[in-house]
Amino acid sequence: MQKVWQHKYGIGFLTGFFILLVYLSTLVFYRLDLTAEKRYSLTPATRNLLKEVDSTITIKVFLAGELPADYKKLSIATKDLLDEFKSLSGNHVKVSFEKPGEYITGDTAKVLFYDSLAKLGVVFEQSEVVSSKTEKETNQLIIPSALVSFRRGQKPIAIDLRSSRKVYKQYNVITDNPQEDVEATRNAAEALLEYKFANAIDKLTRKYVPTVAYAVGNGEPIDLTVNDLGESLRNEYRLAVFDLKKGYPDASMIDALMIVKPKQSFTEEDKLKLDQYVMNGGHIIWLVDKLHAELDSLMRSQAEYTAFDRGLELDDILFKYGVRINPDLVQDLSCSKIPIVVGKNADGSPKMQRYPWPYYPFLAARDNNPISKNLDRVLPIFPSSIDTVKSPGIRKTILLSTDSSSRAISSPAIVSINSVKGDEDLASFNKKYIPVAVLLEGKFHSLYSNRIGKEVLDSVQRITGKPYLASGVKEAKQIVVADADIVTNQVSSTAGPLPMGSLPLENYRFANREFFLNSMDYLVSNNNLFESRNKDFVLRLLDKTKVEEQKNMWQAINIGLPVALVVIIGLLFQWRRKKKYEV
Repeated sequence: MQKVWQHKYGIGFLTGFFILLVYLSTLVFYRLDLTAEKRYSLTPATRNLLKEVDSTITIKVFLAGELPADYKKLSIATKDLLDEFKSLSGNHVKVSFEKPGEYITGDTAKVLFYDSLAKLGVVFEQSEVVSSKTEKETNQLIIPSALVSFRRGQKPIAIDLRSSRKVYKQYNVITDNPQEDVEATRNAAEALLEYKFANAIDKLTRKYVPTVAYAVGNGEPIDLTVNDLGESLRNEYRLAVFDLKKGYPDASMIDALMIVKPKQSFTEEDKLKLDQYVMNGGHIIWLVDKLHAELDSLMRSQAEYTAFDRGLELDDILFKYGVRINPDLVQDLSCSKIPIVVGKNADGSPKMQRYPWPYYPFLAARDNNPISKNLDRVLPIFPSSIDTVKSPGIRKTILLSTDSSSRAISSPAIVSINSVKGDEDLASFNKKYIPVAVLLEGKFHSLYSNRIGKEVLDSVQRITGKPYLASGVKEAKQIVVADADIVTNQVSSTAGPLPMGSLPLENYRFANREFFLNSMDYLVSNNNLFESRNKDFVLRLLDKTKVEEQKNMWQAINIGLPVALVVIIGLLFQWRRKKKYEV
């Protein structure tokens, strides 16, 4: 090294070497993850997906420009993640950060452009920013979205970079209004980034598109109340309608079957068809209202009414598979609100006020699971409770349950506007985490084993071309939800069908759609990308009291220590030079 330094071109050689070294370092992406929760490590499923990408995938991120601090942090986390995506894919993932519409002149043109993005699923948000200097409040348009594109002519997938799960500060469910913990919510958004981008890439590059079927024949709705369900599935799967009265569903052709809010009894033949579908490896999502309880019925009576059993005759088959939907209605003090007429205004119009409605309890995941982990609250309407029962070889996972102040009203359940009338009623909300949705996995056993004669067995063989199976030949998955209205939507007389999880007069959408799509994806996918949904980023906050007390000390250290080190090194260098060359 000394010879190189003394050579007449030594300085130039070393300069060129370091420039080359810096350039080569930009071509290699590597980072060492020392965090306890492996915050910066991708799951094996995501790594395998990216290594198999052999064509260009374009990702445009719109969370750019001057942003509030919380969104700036989310933007940086997105860039770091996509840099690793780019590296692992062999540069097949092309990433750009841009502010859409920045160079479009004219309000009309800009509105049309934003409207085209909204139709693709891009979300917009108005943020109120208060300047620390002028103390003036200004509105800022933020677009916390990204578009993932693959082939020309293929519709890109829009990603909402925000978390579908809102985190709230501790509050009293009876007296307080919940306040969002913005920092924790953004932290939850960072935890979901890997899954969202990996899932979008998987859906764009997959060779096989699963088929999901909506079963009819037992009074299932086919009107606008399932509009959002159909539109949501149509974008991601082959969607079909299957009439259970006309044939046996084929597990080799239908990847998942939906039973949504049936109102008529299932015959033994209907259940045999579903049973053999499961035995052959078919997957079912059951969305069942055990009791007839509707808000419209209550509003018409203007008092109270008795919720009654629909008589669906599904108890035996669900019990065989490992669950029991109880004939009750679940309530919780952590709940949504409904508008109630409390009088009249001066002009004679009805005066409305929103009251907590325990029959609409908030549901969430209480344990790690691959479907509802890191989701916002899910809104049911008159849900029932679910018990798990012994079923050999079947794994059971609670997906959704109520909060910590719950109760179950057994049938005959009286539904009334004022269901909580005093301290005695409040004291009865003493249960916690009542299950409402359960995942079942394994090789199921047939309900009809040793129960049907040879004539029926022969008819199964003749109609399906397959022999009757007393137990499953392969593992199957079923999801049982004791409330069908989680996936139905309300219909406004002015706005038409509302999104899943939305209530009239409430400007908020719960995570019903996300829960349903996650459930369907889990039933039909085998890519293990759901591992990344279970990431949990620990929010390590500074002690604000200590920060305030020790602020001056740490400012002095951060500013003064580097300057002091430079001065000390300079003095040492001068002292050594003087000692070396003094005569």
